[in-house]
Amino acid sequence: MRHFILTAFLFLTACVGGGPQSGDILLLGDSVMAWNGSDNADIGNVIADRLDRRVSVRAVPGAQFDNASGLASAVGFDIQAQYPGGAWNWVVLNGGANDLGFDDCGCGDCARVVDALIGPDAATGKIPAFLNRLRASGSRVLWMGYYTSPGTSFAGCTDDLIVLEGRIARYAEARGDTFFFDGEDVIVRENPDHFANDDTHPSREGSALLGTALADLIARAEGRSQ
Repeated sequence: MRHFILTAFLFLTACVGGGPQSGDILLLGDSVMAWNGSDNADIGNVIADRLDRRVSVRAVPGAQFDNASGLASAVGFDIQAQYPGGAWNWVVLNGGANDLGFDDCGCGDCARVVDALIGPDAATGKIPAFLNRLRASGSRVLWMGYYTSPGTSFAGCTDDLIVLEGRIARYAEARGDTFFFDGEDVIVRENPDHFANDDTHPSREGSALLGTALADLIARAEGRSQ
């Protein structure tokens, strides 16, 4: 809990005096995005080093995609509220697992939560509405899907996450400025080197694999080899 409180304080401090901002690459999301940040080895730092570009990381451990509950939203526990507005070339984000794990469905029957985030048509719901907002600002959008881990914390969420991310992938496929990357393309459940000690979050090697793959996707989308 102390880690979450400190993270929230730092996030709120960073937002003081902030109106709409602008920059090159913006990262939003939960702990998978933020992990290894204390060692400057999180996904955002990997992308920055790989592309030699400026990356702003606003991901917060424990964040839900939709958590508009006063202070929680204000300090970054709502992924949508992490977005500062302004003009960004790319917005890279993830999310959804904590919505399924911590909301009233508790990784049980979460179909209602999934449908509220993104409907069966892959065009309605809170996620498409937010992605449409990002795209309307001129940003390209890159959504990073989760991977299967040996940890048990979100084991009951797997089926609903597959549905959620399948819909997000369909949303991206229908739009030339939006991309979906599946974390399972590089993170191997059976490889312990890819995971932190909790068997859920990425190790430094795991963050490096994810960040490198995301950076290379950005480079390819921009017509540059990497």
